Amino acid sequence: MPKIHALADVQSSDIGSGTMVWQFCVILKNAKIGKNCNINCQVFIENDVQIGDNVTIKPGVQIWDGIHIEDNVFIGPNVTFTNDNQPKSQNKDFQLLKSRIKKGASIGANATILPGIGIGENALIGAGSVVTKDVPANEIWVGNPAKFLKKNVYPKSDK
Repeated sequence: MPKIHALADVQSSDIGSGTMVWQFCVILKNAKIGKNCNINCQVFIENDVQIGDNVTIKPGVQIWDGIHIEDNVFIGPNVTFTNDNQPKSQNKDFQLLKSRIKKGASIGANATILPGIGIGENALIGAGSVVTKDVPANEIWVGNPAKFLKKNVYPKSDK
């Protein structure tokens, strides 16, 4: 059974056991969230979102339609995901671009992930980075725009 703070607005019933949802979160009804996740305060999760098991999402993150987060991922505070290359108010020609964050990846605080981007298994995105292209597995990327720094020699284990 998930633990949901009384001050959270959780409309989804598809939340795994052991998941904690903190105060001032909004989770829309079609979102799917796995087991043993930690969804910190002030997180917004839209409808067409899938989150795996053992995921940590720190405060101030919005996860928009089309974002798929696999198991054992860490999302730092105020990480920004996007899903539209040409955002406009009331855009009737909106084209949803989907992003996938693979198993064991970590995204540092205040990083921005542009639409349609994939982050590979056990990749690490440095704080404040702006990710403009796919990041391969087991690599560390930093900067604006984010660039390859080095191989990640300490990837998370698959427990």
